[in-house]
Amino acid sequence: MNGVVRLEPGAQADPAVDAITFDGQPLGARDTRTYLLLHKPRGYLTSLKDPDARPVVVDLLPADTPRLFPVGRLDYDAEGLLLLTNDGDLANRLLHPRYEIPRVYEAEVERRVGPSDLTRWRHGVTLPDGPAVPSAVRLLKQGARTTWLEVTFSEGRYREVKRYCAALGHPVVRLRRVQFGPLRLGSLAVGRTRPLTAHEREALENLRRSEGSPILGRIR
Repeated sequence: MNGVVRLEPGAQADPAVDAITFDGQPLGARDTRTYLLLHKPRGYLTSLKDPDARPVVVDLLPADTPRLFPVGRLDYDAEGLLLLTNDGDLANRLLHPRYEIPRVYEAEVERRVGPSDLTRWRHGVTLPDGPAVPSAVRLLKQGARTTWLEVTFSEGRYREVKRYCAALGHPVVRLRRVQFGPLRLGSLAVGRTRPLTAHEREALENLRRSEGSPILGRIR
């Protein structure tokens, strides 16, 4: 340990701090970082606990899951992709405005929005805390009384999508996040979790190593 042969019984070492070798081969620290993707349902708080005993997202995790924290938040009445991890460094990178990590939402809004209206939507609005300008807006489906839009923002401001839609005269009826950086919701059922794939973890590691504009900023 640390270049010294330890023979005494009960010798202690911390693999996260000490350099440990056995028969000349290094023994690395066990990677205890965990990453879970959750399809958050409506009616759950993005929190670890609630003083009013309302349901929280960690209630949905498997019983043997280590202590994880949600990266960012989704409103109580919103649903969709939520990343939970104990990797604080990565969480800070994902949330830092410098990296402009895209968040893609499907929003059902009141009244009809047609193709000719999209220029106005893409121009953005000015909210009390500053301009809200989406990276992209796409028309998904028109109904008799509502419209489904795909809206992409690269910030995580408080209720930004809802406030932006309301400012344009189309309050949100339903909101679902379908993508966060390289992570996609896909066909994951509501209320279920899954570990990240090797490809997803590699993409997150690329962000960790990046000091400039991240690869994660590329959508579709």
